Amino acid sequence: MLKNEPKQFSLYSILYNKIPENHILKLIDSAVDFSFLNKFLQGSYCKYYGRPAKEPELMSKLCILQYLYNLSDEKVIEDASLNLAYMWFLGINPEEDLPDPSLLSKFRTQRLKETSLDDIIQEVVRQCVEKGIIKGTGISVDCTHTEANTIKKVPERIMKHLAKGILKSLQDKDGNIPEGIDDDIPNYKEIKDHKVAKETMKDYLENLIENVENTIDTEATKPETKEAIEEAKEILSDPKFIPQKGIRSLVDKDARVGYKSKTNSFFGYKVEFAMIPEERIITAVDVHDGAYVDGTEFLRLYEISKQCGIEFKEGLGDKAYFRKPILDAFKQDNVEPIIPISEAVYKLDESRFSYNKDSDQWFCNHGNYTINKKKVTRKDGRQFVEFRFEREMCRNCPNRQECINGTSIAKKLVLGLNTAEFYEYSQKAKTPEFLEKYKKRASHEWKNGELKRFHGLDRARGYGLKGMRTQAKLTALAVNLKRIASLVSSLNYDFFRFCGKLSIIT
Repeated sequence: MLKNEPKQFSLYSILYNKIPENHILKLIDSAVDFSFLNKFLQGSYCKYYGRPAKEPELMSKLCILQYLYNLSDEKVIEDASLNLAYMWFLGINPEEDLPDPSLLSKFRTQRLKETSLDDIIQEVVRQCVEKGIIKGTGISVDCTHTEANTIKKVPERIMKHLAKGILKSLQDKDGNIPEGIDDDIPNYKEIKDHKVAKETMKDYLENLIENVENTIDTEATKPETKEAIEEAKEILSDPKFIPQKGIRSLVDKDARVGYKSKTNSFFGYKVEFAMIPEERIITAVDVHDGAYVDGTEFLRLYEISKQCGIEFKEGLGDKAYFRKPILDAFKQDNVEPIIPISEAVYKLDESRFSYNKDSDQWFCNHGNYTINKKKVTRKDGRQFVEFRFEREMCRNCPNRQECINGTSIAKKLVLGLNTAEFYEYSQKAKTPEFLEKYKKRASHEWKNGELKRFHGLDRARGYGLKGMRTQAKLTALAVNLKRIASLVSSLNYDFFRFCGKLSIIT
């Protein structure tokens, strides 16, 4: 049950006068009205029954302080009990008690849903747009990786833990295991061949499951035994498990192996976020496992970002975001794409061929041109466009042997359906104007470093996608507020400097 009481009317509140006006928390409070938090989260509480609950605004601000200063649950409560600025920001009197640290965990898991965090980030950005603090019109998207809060394990070790779990669930009160059950788990470390070790552990685990189900009455089996068996079956049935491309930890089952480069891998998650590059304000965040392909869920982030009240004019991203759906979304909204062309989707040697969109013709570097085209559908269902060059010019071309293979008379150029459109983008990407605008995307790399180095996003605090999403979005909210404080401070400085110049003139 929520309660509404007047705050900071205590005699001791006069101590808050010692907090300087340019303190980061006062600057944040001057830019953002947090009263919306109670309205946004009131649906998570019972309106009439139960013990009086701590206000959502108070609990949300404690989470903000926690992620702003990279503190644990215990540490943020301890610091907020001593720091006047924290107390003032929370809206409490200096003599008031703060909630137990355990309530913070319950608040994050039970009250702060993923959609609520998206709404909170949107509302903060929207308020700053309305007040003129945020004026940028670009949107930049990128991914950064976060290490899991555990180590990755080989399949042999995971299967050993699964077997131990089943055997432990079978033990009676004296620690004995029913007769007929083989509890001698193979020592996979003694097997030098990695493939043989995996097969040995797999065979043992499958036999153990079969023996348990055949030896013990299924109806009489304890719930924990059934749960352990079902978990083992689910993991073994995953075709990615044995090749080490699926689950790699029983502690964090959602984490996956991803790659930062061809030779550099990590175990954990990818945090994808959209940002206004001019002010470096994050507008939308999502989290995926480490094997996620950058840009797959871009359109969702883009739609969330548009709800912040910003009319975007430029869209920035690296080569991973050079995709037809993304380009089409930008084109529909009259947003200029500032994305380098990706060779993965645009396989054309521009040193040999050029395109004229008016005549819909391709030209080779020896002066020949295409005279017709047709759409081709291959056996696997993929579609291409086949352009054929003029026959006589190909027949008499001095470079014919290098260009044409086999017995064909004229050169055939087989391209993807969107190659002509992508060619236009490739030409724009070479202009000085494009390269100058693309420099804005560097701010995304700075933001990645800030999130990881100062706010703990380099490593997951907990386990699973749900917890990782909460961490990423609260971190984004915290760094947004820190950046907003900096923007407000800059605006105040410019205002006072203007007033000073005005007084000199007058």
